[in-house]
Amino acid sequence: MRPSAIDIFPLSDRARMLHERLLRFMDDHVYPAEEEVLRHAAGEQRWQPSPVVEELKRRARSGRLWNLFLPDETHGAGLGNLDYAPLCEEMGRVAFAPEVFNCSAPDTGNMEILARYGSEAQRREWLEPLLAGEIRSAFAMTEPGVASSDATNIQSTILRDGDEYVVSGRKWWTSGIGDPRCRLIVFMGKNDPDNPDRYRQQSMILVPRDTPGVHVERMLPLFGYDGAPHGHGEVLFESVRVPAENILLGPGRGFEIAQGRLGPGRIHHCMRLVGLAERALESMCRRVQGRVAYGRPIADHGVTRDRIAEARVAIDQARLLCLQAAHRMDAHGNKAARREIAMAKVAAPRAAEQVIDRAIQAWGAAGVSEDPGLAYAWVTARFLRIGDGPDEVHRDQIARLELRAAGRSGEA
Repeated sequence: MRPSAIDIFPLSDRARMLHERLLRFMDDHVYPAEEEVLRHAAGEQRWQPSPVVEELKRRARSGRLWNLFLPDETHGAGLGNLDYAPLCEEMGRVAFAPEVFNCSAPDTGNMEILARYGSEAQRREWLEPLLAGEIRSAFAMTEPGVASSDATNIQSTILRDGDEYVVSGRKWWTSGIGDPRCRLIVFMGKNDPDNPDRYRQQSMILVPRDTPGVHVERMLPLFGYDGAPHGHGEVLFESVRVPAENILLGPGRGFEIAQGRLGPGRIHHCMRLVGLAERALESMCRRVQGRVAYGRPIADHGVTRDRIAEARVAIDQARLLCLQAAHRMDAHGNKAARREIAMAKVAAPRAAEQVIDRAIQAWGAAGVSEDPGLAYAWVTARFLRIGDGPDEVHRDQIARLELRAAGRSGEA
């Protein structure tokens, strides 16, 4: 049995049962569908949902493998972060698998904030169809004109005008905006730029995708991959008017919501990256045992064994950091776990990037082609050293918390 989070921490019986069912579903349905999904993604209809993925979603929902990320038993599986970790890791092995189980970003984060911060009317209008997989959503936070790693830099505005808010600004890397099923954009901007508390200047508001003034100006490929039909886009919000009741939680609460959203989102990305790295290592091991160079299998060369060993160490370190963060989130809350989340967010993308790079090297020229799937895997890992906060921001937070714990000020 391949290494997994399932046997490291004591998990609930429900988590173990769901993990076994998920593994069977992946083996029976997801892995066999990879080739067809890739063909669709390379074809003329790639900006339309894959019929194969839509059928798998139907099967997953009927098999009660749905909304596994939500701890709310009414709408989700009732799992905590630690219980969800091995399931999320398994989904990370295949790029489209999280969507199959309605566990893909940015919908997961948007559903979490609607469940936690949304009004009854907002949950009824937007959360319920998202939970059912009937629509998809986008998240608009990053801006091209400022360093968005510091969210207080955001310049887009959300200004009250009678019974409406006027939303204006330019966003990019707006995840999910290319999907024709996208019906909702969660938008972050400033509603009180003169507030002396810079963490109370921002708000989040719900913008229906078809509202006049929302213009997708271009899609932004990741190292040449357009991510269809999901994608990331640059979007101009040109005096977009939405009802005042679309504000989330209340004016000035945007930064608070963002912190609540990004904690689980970051750790989910890390869990999926562990699964992605694990599969890359498996691919590497198969390749080097089946190829001969200079009279012996590549696996018998010392440099290859060294790389395999280093990959195993890196994956297991990243997995343990993810599990530690998940455990602390469950036991003490997201805020108390911010150091552990930051450590996992630094370690997991870096580990996955290094492991995938070694797998590419082992595959030789084939590794940089689309055949083994390693090129896109590497792009995913490399991007997540920036997405949801760059390495530098997380390392700085870790250092400040360490200095504080030692009784010193980070500024000193």
